[in-house]
Amino acid sequence: MRVITGTARGRKLKTLEGEDVRPTTDMVKEAIFSIIQFDIEGTTVLDLFSGSGQLGIEALSRGAKYCRFVDKSPASAECTKENLAACGFTRDSAVTLADSVDFAREVRMTFDIAFLDPPYRNGLIEKAMPLLAPKMSDRGIVVCEHEKGLVLPDEYDKLRKTKTYRYGKIEVTVYRVPLPDDED
Repeated sequence: MRVITGTARGRKLKTLEGEDVRPTTDMVKEAIFSIIQFDIEGTTVLDLFSGSGQLGIEALSRGAKYCRFVDKSPASAECTKENLAACGFTRDSAVTLADSVDFAREVRMTFDIAFLDPPYRNGLIEKAMPLLAPKMSDRGIVVCEHEKGLVLPDEYDKLRKTKTYRYGKIEVTVYRVPLPDDED
């Protein structure tokens, strides 16, 4: 697993082993960043259910100004810290060891982009999105990676589903806060 492009391009990232770990494939990661490539520069990003931190690190590499990483696993949080240090992004980030749904409920920050890639079939996206949606900026984008066949609502608060992309057994659903021009 490597950083695809940007300032940390080619850097190898550590990942955890085990049945509970399911890193985003390079194909899906490339697709996600193709979808949002023009929206990343200067943003504040949230990598919820961060695992190794690869999605947030990719965003930092591509010009995001800050990323908050959240995972309830101490091993995942440590792995993310090691990956951030290896890529030189420690100063541009923070790693929070917490339950992701609890974090979404309690956080007071506003985010421009959020990545949600939770363990599948636990209803975690459905629990986190209503809590997170009000904390997205006026240009907010939420990218949800989930199992094939999961149908998510068309909207959460001010976020509107724009499209669901399919990649084999994985789907990616993207939500955006509509721009004023989009609402006509």
